[in-house]
Amino acid sequence: MEKTQFTSVQLSKGVMEIYDFGSVKLHAFKTNDLISDECFLVEKAGSCFMIESPCFFDNIKELEKYISDKGLKYEGAVIAYHGAGASFMKGSKVYSTKNADDYNHNGGGAGLVSKFAGAFGEAFDKSIYTTTDFIEGDSLTICGVEMKITRTQEAFDIFIPEINVVYTHMLGHDVHSIVAGAAHADALISVLESYIQKKIGLVLTSHYVVENLDDVKMKIEYLKGLKNIAVKNVDAAGFKAAVQSAYPKYSGLNYLDMSAGMFFPVK
Repeated sequence: MEKTQFTSVQLSKGVMEIYDFGSVKLHAFKTNDLISDECFLVEKAGSCFMIESPCFFDNIKELEKYISDKGLKYEGAVIAYHGAGASFMKGSKVYSTKNADDYNHNGGGAGLVSKFAGAFGEAFDKSIYTTTDFIEGDSLTICGVEMKITRTQEAFDIFIPEINVVYTHMLGHDVHSIVAGAAHADALISVLESYIQKKIGLVLTSHYVVENLDDVKMKIEYLKGLKNIAVKNVDAAGFKAAVQSAYPKYSGLNYLDMSAGMFFPVK
């Protein structure tokens, strides 16, 4: 399926882009929130579950209404990198791994939630999901949909074989993303090359629109470019300026700031 083959539904604030795979439908929720989050409903046989969560109260209300209006039975959330927004469908099941749960309650995820709560105030739901069902193995099935789980340093990625779709935290073919040095760039390249080898159809992320393998290839070249630029520079400021010159139309400059600090940490 092409990334443009969706039906669009305008909600009160966000937009739902629906990909129909036949027995399974993927509802990609573009929240239009202040940090451009996306999350996803997977529907099969009248039931659905969510991958990641909206974290602003207005998006939470409109997504709850969307599920209700569709008459879908909600079976729970799979929470990986984004732990905030726990008021959504309060009392429903929450699936996560132990490393992701720790990341969201005690690690970097918790730190980001605290930062966003300070920045956005009462509009932001800072409550963190409590895991009800820990994912112990490398697979999880909800609503008759099997997911393959790949643990990462922070949380986990998801592959859904039935629709040949993968979810990972960040991609963005024309967006700067957080790259913690050359070794991390190599690790990301390895993951992205595996998508090409597996001929993945669509790539879902929390911070960008649905993408495809052409986008994956562009991101690989970007990561290789970052490594080459880093070799030619001696500090974060020079690195950042060179990256901006090489990729002038890329958004996400806040992420580039973070990458520059990781490639060239203050000693």
